[in-house]
Amino acid sequence: MPRLTTILIPLLLWLAPAPAQQSAKPELFEEMDGILAELSKFTGWKAPRKVDSDTITKDGLKQFLEDRMKEIVKPEELHAEELSLKKLGLVPKTFDLRKTTVDLLTEQAAAFYDYRKKKLFILDTNATITQKPVLVHELAHALADTQVSLEKYIFKSRSDDSALARQAVMEGQATWLMSEYIMSRMGGSLTKSPEMVDVMSRMAGSSAGAFPVFDSVPLYLRESLMFPYTKGFAFQQAVVLKLGKEGFLEVFRNPPRSSQQIIHPDKYFDKIQPTKPPLPKASTKGYTGVVEGTVGEFDHEILFRQYGGEADAKLARKWRGAEFRIFENKKDKSRAVLLYASDWQDEKAARDVFRLYKKVLQGKSKTFTLDRESDSEMEGTIDGGRFLVRLQSTLVSSVEY
Repeated sequence: MPRLTTILIPLLLWLAPAPAQQSAKPELFEEMDGILAELSKFTGWKAPRKVDSDTITKDGLKQFLEDRMKEIVKPEELHAEELSLKKLGLVPKTFDLRKTTVDLLTEQAAAFYDYRKKKLFILDTNATITQKPVLVHELAHALADTQVSLEKYIFKSRSDDSALARQAVMEGQATWLMSEYIMSRMGGSLTKSPEMVDVMSRMAGSSAGAFPVFDSVPLYLRESLMFPYTKGFAFQQAVVLKLGKEGFLEVFRNPPRSSQQIIHPDKYFDKIQPTKPPLPKASTKGYTGVVEGTVGEFDHEILFRQYGGEADAKLARKWRGAEFRIFENKKDKSRAVLLYASDWQDEKAARDVFRLYKKVLQGKSKTFTLDRESDSEMEGTIDGGRFLVRLQSTLVSSVEY
């Protein structure tokens, strides 16, 4: 499904704590050539002669994000993504996607590489201890940008689960290279100490209490923001162990097609592609199509955890494919139709998902009434509209007005 962090904000952010306010030291940039030389050794790629760089304030970053969003995001695209998140039940009905995204990224960013202008920025409010790692991370992006256009890479997949997978490639690779650089300073290597990947991944994902905006946003936004760094990091480790230096470019030449391939690298190596289950048929007279896309394993994991629990979230591992399409009433924009279909590993998994989807419907709706229920169908009302959920073999489908 659409993702603001990959579609609407065309820059790559390294997320890190910003403990003390201290101006970035210009001499830090003097280390860039040496860092690039080290990263070049890890990847086998020739380092660029120079990477333009500068510092930026928090206020400057916020203005940059707002300006860039206006520059590349059409109002209808923003509306479509927000509607998708709300209709699928991943965010509340009152959620403001534009404002929350700008506030969230402004709070989280410690540095970024603007791959449109080929320029690297570090925030001047970060303590020196965090400046060096984020510089390495962003230089890893700059190095990758010399091999493949990162802007073209991410925009080749604009509207579904594969966009998240591509972002995980970019951020996971940069996080891996940053971590390998740190390990090399201590005389080690991630290839020789694979257990350090789990340690560093947990460190990257531990920010509870440090960021008020991050802690207050819906679970889906928190997890989708961290996924490229944590799961992407582990994916890159698997790629390096299997393919060596060739793997750094291979993930760009043959990118993963789904978040499932990031979560389970063996599925990437085995080239297991998502299925495309047919959407249920429903009358959409008086409605117009707004958005369509894929609901991936990652999306289902969050959805099931949010309305079920940790045990329910594990069901997402049996995902094979899922599609959705949303139609909006031409006269009344508050009314929309969701068509959803998902395919599962076996009939038992599909039955479990069918039962769990009842919890999803109850959780994402203010009012819920079940009119009839059987082993293969559920029908009733939600928030003044109707729903019909069906189970057929390994397929679960839903029509929600």
